Amino acid sequence: MGQLDQKVAIVTGSDSGIGRAIAIQFAQEGATVVINYAHAQDKAEEVMQTIKKNNGTAIIMQADVSQYQQVAGLIQHTIERFQHINIMVNNAGMEVHSPFLDETEEHFDRVLGVDLKGAFFGAQLAAREMIKQKIAGRIINISSVHEDLPMPGNVPYCCAKGGMRMLTRTICLELAPHNITVNNIGPGAVHTPIDRDVEADPEKMGALLKEIPLHRMAQPEEVAQMALYLASDAASYVTGATFFIDGGLMRNTGGL
Repeated sequence: MGQLDQKVAIVTGSDSGIGRAIAIQFAQEGATVVINYAHAQDKAEEVMQTIKKNNGTAIIMQADVSQYQQVAGLIQHTIERFQHINIMVNNAGMEVHSPFLDETEEHFDRVLGVDLKGAFFGAQLAAREMIKQKIAGRIINISSVHEDLPMPGNVPYCCAKGGMRMLTRTICLELAPHNITVNNIGPGAVHTPIDRDVEADPEKMGALLKEIPLHRMAQPEEVAQMALYLASDAASYVTGATFFIDGGLMRNTGGL
């Protein structure tokens, strides 16, 4: 028996990185997983095949989570296919590095659209279905240490992740009467495509590792283990919290 047997989970942005690891972990524990992608269908199909090779169940669905109608379609198609949703993981994210004084409206809207708007309406639309079917659901938002830590040159991303923190803290109160929990995971440095530029630069990598007490980056699977806990029955009394998976970075006196 898996920890997520007979559960249906949507994981946005699960064609790579942390989302990919979460989708695979959930499927290993018995969940039926909806692998969401925006553009990289080939990568999403690779995740699906990996799951199926391990006797898991998964399908892929395309949606740009910055677009409300596409998020609504993702939820609706999942209901049509599987009749219910138990777990919503708002993982899709992006960042654009640019000095504050050079930042553009286009970059701001795109980052906030994917990282915050997508999570807001993903949570809202999934919660409506959970409530309609009286499901004790789980909403898990993948935030970042930068919901608290400033990161010069990445202001929209920090704004989005800070907003995600307050989204989690606020909607957990509104959804608690419906037995729906809402939690945040705040990864630090993780071996994913979003941190590829840092890993490719020895100087940047050295500076980063100096700030992390455990002196290493996390693997996506380590973040996925926390997501599994929050999605499981073991976390039924946990809501409104952020769990930092950061090797001690948030407790260091330095900063990024």
